[in-house]
Amino acid sequence: MSLDQKRIAFVPVRCGSQSIELKNIKNFCGRPLVFWVTSQLQKSASIDQIIIATDCDEIASIVQGFKFPKVEIYRRDSENATDEASTESVLMEYLSKVSLAKTDLVFLVQATSPFTLSKDFDGALKKFQLENADSLLSGTKFKRFLWDYSGDSLNYNYEKRPRRQDFKGTFLENGAFYISSVKQILDSKNRLSGKIGLYEMPDYTSLELDEPDDWSIGEQLMTQKGLNFGIGNRPKICLADNDGVLTDGGVYYSSKGEKISKYSRIDGKGFELLRNDGIKTGIITSENSAIVKRRAEKLELEIVRIGVKDKLQEIQKICTDMNISIADVAYIGDDVNDLAVLESVGIAACPSNANDKVKNTPNILRLSKRGGEGAFREFSDYLLSLS
Repeated sequence: MSLDQKRIAFVPVRCGSQSIELKNIKNFCGRPLVFWVTSQLQKSASIDQIIIATDCDEIASIVQGFKFPKVEIYRRDSENATDEASTESVLMEYLSKVSLAKTDLVFLVQATSPFTLSKDFDGALKKFQLENADSLLSGTKFKRFLWDYSGDSLNYNYEKRPRRQDFKGTFLENGAFYISSVKQILDSKNRLSGKIGLYEMPDYTSLELDEPDDWSIGEQLMTQKGLNFGIGNRPKICLADNDGVLTDGGVYYSSKGEKISKYSRIDGKGFELLRNDGIKTGIITSENSAIVKRRAEKLELEIVRIGVKDKLQEIQKICTDMNISIADVAYIGDDVNDLAVLESVGIAACPSNANDKVKNTPNILRLSKRGGEGAFREFSDYLLSLS
């Protein structure tokens, strides 16, 4: 895969719904339905940008209220938002109006599949790449015996009826998401073409939210599987690395040979907003610098740890002292020495210019801003959007 390859999630959501009015923003487990896949796409390391394609002001307003940094609203044409319009029609419309490389990948994602997790997007991309597939679809293992209306068995030999436990079954398309390159979509005018890969998900993900009864069952499943817990929980403390996160990572010297660091004022405002909202803030860095101390004092930070060799161990001590879990911690870092922390805390993020290994680690929020240029403010805005 090219390092310049862009990975876009395209989520078509329209006002109209034949069965449930404004289904895509109807409350599901305490959140608008579209929130669930959008939050997981935001969390996924495989996704660079999320396009919410809608014809509806109300949907656009609600989605913008999530304040997910990766999200952009695309206003789809009215003729491609009717009951008769196909998903391909709005996808082709979008691709005809934007400038994307033919090698860029498109994840076509269904908002009505709230069971899809970030690990599914990440796992599917890995499978897509390993198999060198042209396109991929998600689905579940289906172990039922099928017949057509002519009385012919479709997926087994009824004269040698297998035991259910020995029956391999078939693969059932669940409609959660599809992956294809821009070129494949444009050439075939279809979400699937060429060599097609399959990504298997749990059987309950095949539930379609078309009727009120489906809705009730879906909410029960979300609760039973624990999928509605721990998503978007606001942290109790937010900690940041210094160099490369609050600064641009550069080394500057004055005419007298003194080291100078460049900080962003809007990042400083981010610390203030978090603190005013009851989230404790701090810096934890391996540096032992008077500049960092002065910056921490200026920002009135509650937690300042400098010259730290083992950040994870230090944060665990902080959690013990505050009687909180490490899941209550939000952290932003940019390099491999931050990975142990980033993989342990409740909410993790990195600037857009972070180390590639950090950016490609699952469940780390990749921000659009660079270190020292508003990345922390972007992260703080995201945290403040959580309930």
